[in-house]
Amino acid sequence: MHRGLILLGLAFVLNGAVTLEPPPLVEAAKARDWSGLEGLLEKGADPNAVAPDGATALHWASYWDEVGAASAILEAGADVNAANDLGATALFNASLNGSVQMVQTLLDAGANPNVALLAGETPVMTGARTGAPEVVRLLLAAGGDPNARGTRGQTALMWAASQGHPEALRVLLEGGAEVSARSDSWTQRMAIPPHSSPANQQDVPHGNNTALLFAARVGDLASAKVLVEAGASVDDADAWGISATTLAAHSGFSDLVEFFLEEGADPSAADAGFAPLHMAIMRRDVDLVQTLLTHGADPNVRVQNWSPTRRASRDWHFHPSLVGATPFWMAARFTQPEVMRILVDHGADPLFVHESSYVASSGTFGAGGFN
Repeated sequence: MHRGLILLGLAFVLNGAVTLEPPPLVEAAKARDWSGLEGLLEKGADPNAVAPDGATALHWASYWDEVGAASAILEAGADVNAANDLGATALFNASLNGSVQMVQTLLDAGANPNVALLAGETPVMTGARTGAPEVVRLLLAAGGDPNARGTRGQTALMWAASQGHPEALRVLLEGGAEVSARSDSWTQRMAIPPHSSPANQQDVPHGNNTALLFAARVGDLASAKVLVEAGASVDDADAWGISATTLAAHSGFSDLVEFFLEEGADPSAADAGFAPLHMAIMRRDVDLVQTLLTHGADPNVRVQNWSPTRRASRDWHFHPSLVGATPFWMAARFTQPEVMRILVDHGADPLFVHESSYVASSGTFGAGGFN
């Protein structure tokens, strides 16, 4: 019995009853054969024919930004909100391209601006990520949700900030985007080598980011200014307690650090266990150290926590041996005499003794780095 069913199924396959070939109309659009597509439509081809991946001719016309072809397919009765296997609609493709004309054409045909990918990304998010403010404006005017959330709670505002698109940020904020919205948070077990040792592991909170934190991470001063002007807090911190200023200092974005400080950010914020000043010293950034101290950073703030590493990476991090260290001790440890002088000028304790039981200057003398 089972053998008979198997043979019957095989016969169907061999006779072409089961096929993975895309319909000719979809193939024509994919190949940008617009005259061929027009001919197929004139012969009555189904405008909603679907390829094995769920794509229609309208998807491909939108992908290639061929407004004339898209209009012809729509006039033939295509479903403007048809989605492929990933949940992408023609409007998603148009938003990804930043095509104002295609987006307008699809919206006029009834496209829903809130249909999301299976991963949660809406056309508004896509337009924001692409950096197409006029596309975002059209989508919002058609009812697009400026505060829709992706799989980890990301909003369009966060996408625009993370990609450095201040004009898209302005449009979103004018359209009602929440400047203080936060992404989801979660905890991950992370470690330092040897990673298998329980003593070298800790639960690290992730997420809970605002758009400003995304701007700080990528060093986008223009976006940061737009967000702060709209009411974002310069002391925003993520789930672990890493502040916007600390994030910017970590990557050496001095202009962004200075902007945050001038706007009143706490120069010594260290809820995660390390402050912007520690970051500046790890980067050997003398100017950034000076900027932080000039704005009132605590010259004796201690490292309170170590930070994990990624496997096989060359990231710098705060090793457990640095926990308890002051900026002056760190500068001595890493042979930075100019930073040591600046720290002392701003009140750092040069006789601080770390748990390792020797004074800060011993590290530099031993390394032969003090002149």
